[in-house]
Amino acid sequence: MQTRQKGFTLLEIMVVVVILGILAAAAAPRFLESADKAKVNRAKSDMQAIGGQLKMYKLDNHRYPTQEQGLEALVTKPSSAPEPKKYPENGYMERVPSDPWGGEYIYIYPGENGDFDIISLGGDGQEGGEGYDADLGNWME
Repeated sequence: MQTRQKGFTLLEIMVVVVILGILAAAAAPRFLESADKAKVNRAKSDMQAIGGQLKMYKLDNHRYPTQEQGLEALVTKPSSAPEPKKYPENGYMERVPSDPWGGEYIYIYPGENGDFDIISLGGDGQEGGEGYDADLGNWME
């Protein structure tokens, strides 16, 4: 008696692979858009957190860090004038985060509104841009 092996033919496997490829191609843009939205939301959250620590710095020292001192003034005590009078032993932040696209947040003082501005250059890392490449600022909603 001969036994016949059971299994899938190459054609059946190829049909399944093609169907999976079509489904993946249809679903991928949704997942990519979700990832882009998450990066924008993270950047906004980071800017709020940095802004909160800048306000704490001002409450303690009656002024924001200068443009030259930058956001690093939240991590290590500035040695350039004006030196902060009250500076916590561990600083205001452990580290200044990078934006979700790997760039640095830009600190401008005084900003457009007389306060400070925190800016991310978005996905393209350049000024301007549209969509998910657009610049983000702490003044935006």
